[in-house]
Amino acid sequence: MRDKISIIYINLQLSLDCKTLLYTIETPRHTWKQSPDSCPRFIMEDGSTVPFSSADEISHESYKSGVGEGILSHYKWNSGFSFETLCWIEVVKKAVHFELIPGEGSLPFKKVFFPGYFSFEEKSDTAYTVMPVLQGILIPNNWENEVRKLPFDGQFCSSGAYMPWLGQVEGRHGYIAICETPWDAGYYVDHPAGGSYTHVGAYFLPSLGEFSYRRSVRYIFSDDCDYNDLCKIYRNYAIETGLLTTLREKSARNPLVDQLIGSVIVHKGIKKHVSPDSRYYDKENPENNDSVVPFHARTVEIQRYHQKGVKKLYLHLDGWGEPGYDNKHPDYLPACRKAGGWIGFRELSDTIQDCGYLFGLHDQYRDYYLDAETYDREFALHAPDGSVFEMSVWAGGRQNYLCATQAPYYVKRNFEWVLQRGIRLQASYLDVFTCNEPDECAHPMHRMTRRECLGYRSACFSYLWSKGILPSSEECSDWAMRELVFCHYGPCDFMLESPGSPRRGVPVPLFNLVYHDCMVLPWFMDKVDGEDYMLYALLNAGAPYLDRDGAYPNTDGSFDSEAEKRLDEEIARCAVVTSLQEKVAKCEMLRHEFLSEDYSRQRTTFSDGTTVTVDLATGEYEIV
Repeated sequence: MRDKISIIYINLQLSLDCKTLLYTIETPRHTWKQSPDSCPRFIMEDGSTVPFSSADEISHESYKSGVGEGILSHYKWNSGFSFETLCWIEVVKKAVHFELIPGEGSLPFKKVFFPGYFSFEEKSDTAYTVMPVLQGILIPNNWENEVRKLPFDGQFCSSGAYMPWLGQVEGRHGYIAICETPWDAGYYVDHPAGGSYTHVGAYFLPSLGEFSYRRSVRYIFSDDCDYNDLCKIYRNYAIETGLLTTLREKSARNPLVDQLIGSVIVHKGIKKHVSPDSRYYDKENPENNDSVVPFHARTVEIQRYHQKGVKKLYLHLDGWGEPGYDNKHPDYLPACRKAGGWIGFRELSDTIQDCGYLFGLHDQYRDYYLDAETYDREFALHAPDGSVFEMSVWAGGRQNYLCATQAPYYVKRNFEWVLQRGIRLQASYLDVFTCNEPDECAHPMHRMTRRECLGYRSACFSYLWSKGILPSSEECSDWAMRELVFCHYGPCDFMLESPGSPRRGVPVPLFNLVYHDCMVLPWFMDKVDGEDYMLYALLNAGAPYLDRDGAYPNTDGSFDSEAEKRLDEEIARCAVVTSLQEKVAKCEMLRHEFLSEDYSRQRTTFSDGTTVTVDLATGEYEIV
């Protein structure tokens, strides 16, 4: 067997070291080498490693088709397990595709790491990595904090990765790696304290225990780029694949989108009940576990906002059902009786309508509570080994996860009941669908892959569209961009951590550089540790939270200890943000820039020419 196989195609050279199974890609002005520590490998359920190099038969050959050229590799074990890898250069996009192709037999693996990560060792702030953790982060190679742990283990299609790509830039040389099959995939990062290197790469998961379909990562290399350019490469990819759906398109489908643009966001609750087996149960003060706010009290609050001159408002209502917030889903009806029942609920709905505001409900179709009236363990998610996951974290206590094949039926059932009782909804919120990773289910009656799971979640959003209701969910993962109009938040990742926690990197609006003109994104307006989050709302031209009651203390960015806020001041601050949003909500965010070495001064530019400059250190801002 040859030691090395190489091809030159377009303006790229692709080489494979046949001993290490690592690739090198050479552009006209830069060389990218996969690290010796990143050899492709399977990780088994017991934690053991099966490297590709352990195959009993390995061969490589040149590959050529009508659209590109590359290197095809064959791997086979005496047990009968086999697969292929294909690394090829596409003629049109000049992209390098790494593909993992199943063959015969099976291997009970937990993860497979392919392709390897590139050596990225320059200890400098001009060498940096960008990752789509929530809104996005930038990690300079000399960043002082260790970065290894990612939300949801870095799984794509979750808050660990709003978009399935990552990138690295050294000087002006860079690449973007786009996972084209993100449903059973994720990424990892290794950046030690004090830096000197950052290693990032993709991994793949089995689908229902099998390596059953082709997996693919597309790399695009450039000798003249920064993170803005990488975002625009991905935006073009999202346009080509049909993901990118703008607010202009969505407002043509439902004019309520234009009413949402420029609205302040108010997040309130009705009933709280914390089960004794919940993590949040207060044993020392059991009276804190139950409370009810009458629907009429929320009606009075809405009237007060209207009297204060708030022109546009969206009310997100938690805990409106009889069981209380995060209890007994999906069997959440009727409206909370102690709060006023359907009569009080309708009064609130009618008042919102009379004020010209928008009304939406919190609802949940993933958490499957064991004390729900129609609970049946057979409809919970079943792992390939037959087990059913159970936990007791949220207010409702013991729960499984509902198989997403059932979610559209429950959504239709519950919303029909609500609408038939005269509750007028303009929007609604289906919790966790765009935050938590996709699920898979091995139950033979409702077998479901992770990719199919996302389809069922999308079907729930589509049902809301059919009723003239604008759909939202917890966060803004781009798999849902065709249906999603807005969400609960899409913040910088540090905003969800306790104040003072070490930051993974420098916040950078990667998501908005791709999708700003595609959805309404609410932002916190709190002042935390001397930093005014209003500046991030302005920088991203988003929607402001006027009032936000967190469902759980010190969770999801709810760290404000003030019992009351000065309403007039908050309304005035929100007016600055909503005015900007109404101007540029349907405009592409063209560019984001750091204007100071400490990252405190930043600027965004929108496609209508508007620029927003903020100084996070002084609290100053300028809109031109």
